[in-house]
Amino acid sequence: VVKVVVNHEGYALYFSRSPIPWGPHQEGRGLARHHIGLYAYYAGFVREFSQWSPCPMEQTERLEQLRVLWHGKKIAVCEVEEAPGYGVDTAVDLARVRQYFI
Repeated sequence: VVKVVVNHEGYALYFSRSPIPWGPHQEGRGLARHHIGLYAYYAGFVREFSQWSPCPMEQTERLEQLRVLWHGKKIAVCEVEEAPGYGVDTAVDLARVRQYFI
């Protein structure tokens, strides 16, 4: 499960598959949210993004949105009341969703 920590303005600070924030104290518990990735980008940004090589954080976590943060861009985050349905992360997931909608 991918988690995201968000700043006070509603922008992502970090994404991780590991527990975040992590530490020996309990102060940070509850700051991370379960991440459901739904992205909307302008075409120009997609062209720019495609020119960037994967960054060290992205390679470690295997999360491409970290490349955006690495390059100093912002990712706005919003909370939803309930999960939007099926996640599509693999070819098997895609086949399942196609069966559902077709």
